Amino acid sequence: MNVQGYQTIFLGGGMVAGYAVKELAATGVKAGEFGIISDDTALPYERPPLSKSFLAGKDDERSVLINPEEFYKDHNIGVHLNVQIERIDLPGKRLLGSGQEFRFTRLILATGARPRTLNVPGAESDSVLYLRALSDSAKLRDRLKSAQKVVVIGSGFIGMEVASQSAQQGRDTTMVFPDERVWKSFFTPEMSQFFQKYYEDRGVHLASNASVTAINGGSVSLSTGKKLDADLIVAGVGASPVTEIAQSAGIQVENGIVVNEFLETATANVYAAGDVANYQDVIFEKRRRVEHWDNAVKQGQYLARRLSGQTDRFENIPYFFSDVFDLSYEFWGDTAGAEHTEYRGDLHSNSFSAWWLKGQKVVAAFAMNRPDSEREAASQLQSVPK
Repeated sequence: MNVQGYQTIFLGGGMVAGYAVKELAATGVKAGEFGIISDDTALPYERPPLSKSFLAGKDDERSVLINPEEFYKDHNIGVHLNVQIERIDLPGKRLLGSGQEFRFTRLILATGARPRTLNVPGAESDSVLYLRALSDSAKLRDRLKSAQKVVVIGSGFIGMEVASQSAQQGRDTTMVFPDERVWKSFFTPEMSQFFQKYYEDRGVHLASNASVTAINGGSVSLSTGKKLDADLIVAGVGASPVTEIAQSAGIQVENGIVVNEFLETATANVYAAGDVANYQDVIFEKRRRVEHWDNAVKQGQYLARRLSGQTDRFENIPYFFSDVFDLSYEFWGDTAGAEHTEYRGDLHSNSFSAWWLKGQKVVAAFAMNRPDSEREAASQLQSVPK
C-alpha cells in the first residue's frame, strides 16, 4: 500500500480546496504541508460556469480552473485526483482508499453534494442527465448540440439556467415543475410572474403543477396526464450533502456535517466546509447549510486564515448570483421569517430589486440591473432605498 502524509489534507477537490490553497500559497507552503485528495478527474474548478459560460461553449476546461495546473507543483501542494477514499480512521489519523493510505494532522472535509436523482420508471435512461461536475457539463454541452426537444425538470437555480441555455441554443425547451409558479420556494409571486413571462417570450414552454411519473424512450409522462417528447432530459431537483464517510467515522451529521462558527467539528483538528457543512451562522443566529459558490469560496479562504493562526469566527451574508438569457441578478441574505417585501424599479421590466423585511430590518435583498448604490445597500442588508 502506498503511504503518504500531509500536515493538512483537504478531502474533496472542489472550490473550498482550490481557494484555500490559493490563499495559503501567498504565505509560502513547504512540501508536505497541504494535500488535496479528490474523486474528481479534474483539478479544482469554478462551478458557476458549468451551467453558464462553459455550458454555452464560451469557456473550456482550462479556463474554469481556479488555479492553473502548474500552480500546485510550484507551491508544493500535493494533489491526488480520481482517488476514492473509503474510510476515515480518526484515531489513527488516516484516510484509506484506492489502495492508498494518507496520513494527516488536520483534516478538512469538503466532500460537497451530489445531485438528487429521479425515482420514476425509466429514470435510468441514457437520455436523463444531471449537472454537478465538470464532466456532467461537458456531456450536457455535447448532447445539446444534437438535441431537438429538451425537457428540464425543476424550476430552481439549475433548472432555470439550463432551460435558458437550451433555449438560447435553439432547442425546443420545456421546463416542468410541481408548483403553480416558477421557483416558488425563493421568488415572490410578482417575481415568478416576471420570470415566467420572460421565459415564455423566449420560447420556453412551462409545465406547472406537474411532476414526472415515468420516462419511456423519448417520452416523458407527467402527473397531469400529458406526455412530452424529449430526446434530452435534464433533472435539476436538488442536491444532498455527501456525508456517509464522515458519519461512518463517528463525526456528527445532521443535514450535513455539523460544525461550529469556526467550521470545527466536535473532533479536534477536523473541519468541514462548503456544500457539506452545516455551520452556525452568527449573523442570522441559526444553523444553515449553503450550496452556493460564494459560501464555498469564503469558507475556503476563511480556513486558510484560520490554519495560519487567525481566531475570528466565520461571518458571511449568504449570497448567490445567476445568469439567465440576457439577465444577471444577485441575491443576499435569508428570506425565512420575512414579514413583507418591498420593491424598487419596475417589476414589468428587467430592472428591479426586492427587499424582504422583518419589522423594519432588511433580512434579504435581490437586485437586477439596479444602480451601484442600491446594489451596495443590498449586499450589506442596509435599509430599503428611498
